[in-house]
Amino acid sequence: MSESNFAALNLRAELQENLVPLGFTNMTAIQAESLPAVLLGRDVIAQAKTGSGKTAAFGLGILNCIDAKNFAVQSLILCPTRELADQVATAIRELARGLSNIKVRTLCGGTQFGPQVKSLENGVHIVVGTPGRIEEHLRKDTLKLAQLKTLVLDEADRMLDMGFQEQIDEVVKYAPIKRQTLLFSATFPETIKLISKRVMQEPLMVKVASAHDGNSIKQHFYKIDDDIDQRVLAIRLLLLHHRPVSSIVFCNTKRDVQSIHDKLRHSGFSISALHGDLDQKDRDQTIVQFSNKSIAILVATDVAARGLDIDSVDAVFNFHISRDHEVHTHRIGRTGRAGSKGMACSLYSDKETYKIALLEGELGHEINSEALPTSYGLNQEPLKASMTTLNIAGGKKDKVRPGDILGALTGEKGIAGEQVGKINIMHNRAFVAVNTAVANKALDKLSRGKLKGRSFKVRMLRG
Repeated sequence: MSESNFAALNLRAELQENLVPLGFTNMTAIQAESLPAVLLGRDVIAQAKTGSGKTAAFGLGILNCIDAKNFAVQSLILCPTRELADQVATAIRELARGLSNIKVRTLCGGTQFGPQVKSLENGVHIVVGTPGRIEEHLRKDTLKLAQLKTLVLDEADRMLDMGFQEQIDEVVKYAPIKRQTLLFSATFPETIKLISKRVMQEPLMVKVASAHDGNSIKQHFYKIDDDIDQRVLAIRLLLLHHRPVSSIVFCNTKRDVQSIHDKLRHSGFSISALHGDLDQKDRDQTIVQFSNKSIAILVATDVAARGLDIDSVDAVFNFHISRDHEVHTHRIGRTGRAGSKGMACSLYSDKETYKIALLEGELGHEINSEALPTSYGLNQEPLKASMTTLNIAGGKKDKVRPGDILGALTGEKGIAGEQVGKINIMHNRAFVAVNTAVANKALDKLSRGKLKGRSFKVRMLRG
């Protein structure tokens, strides 16, 4: 029998029998790699995107060890949004149809607290919820985890992006030390590695084959005249042709940064500059907007971009080729991360052919110049950001938390949780990214509503 067949797993008979009518026969890659370890009770870190079958990977493991006669919380699943929590709860109920009387409850912000307390008093085996609301229930002693067997962090990278680090840490404090912890994440930034060290015991690391390979970054080179206007035109043509959602344009000088920024913004592009003359407040705001997809293009010097905490971008453009090969490698390494494909486009002139020769030596093959896209592309719409950032005049000193902001946005007649992006809480201000299509509605919701019982000024940042 194939090892990828569910029948090969040591699952309870009731679960096995229910898989057939649900259409589960062969395991997906993430299920085949993680489920055997999950069933053995091991801690597991798994790379898994939406649609990969990850819910069944942890759902079957949870259900396999549930004691239906014990109406205490035995499994807790943390999700970034109410919509995902609802989807996970529905999927687990379907997987549990062969088991008798399994109680699954969702506890999320944006809904009334009282009815949730009542549902917990009636007994529950599995709780699915958002970090902020779960932490609130634990703090008020309406949710107890003394008999918890399994803790699941689903879409952990998105929860951290939305600023739920503190809430996750607080939830973990209430969980028994002796437990199984499962962490599912689409990407593996340093923050994921740090949290796994704190909350997990010798976890098995699962990465689906082909998630990343040495050919993840495609490099393109374009020989042009040594004229700044020609270079700006070339960057504009490449942006319009490839239309990356997010990209960085690297420059060797601050003057070039400002020139590109001014000309592309004048042409209607969503762009921002990052250089040494920016004060810390403006620098922080620019980085927040770019990392949460409220700015489509960041143009920067290497000095300004050093140490940036920004996830992988779709494309990197070199206005000039760097004077140092290691810097060039560092630049293009901003793209093609976490299993995604990346693209790097570099401009050079006759004066820079010696840099090309050095790169050829490092790469081990000849570099051929490609033709730029035609000028017909200039008629296309300039690149715009998919998200818009709202700036709230309240932060950590006001005890504002990500869950407060998410709940205020997604409450009655609000926007959907999936329309909320990254949430960044600073000392005296907070930033939240929302889909541009609902930005005005979100602004109105936060402006008219309250956080921590208080009204805060909210403004929309230019992208």
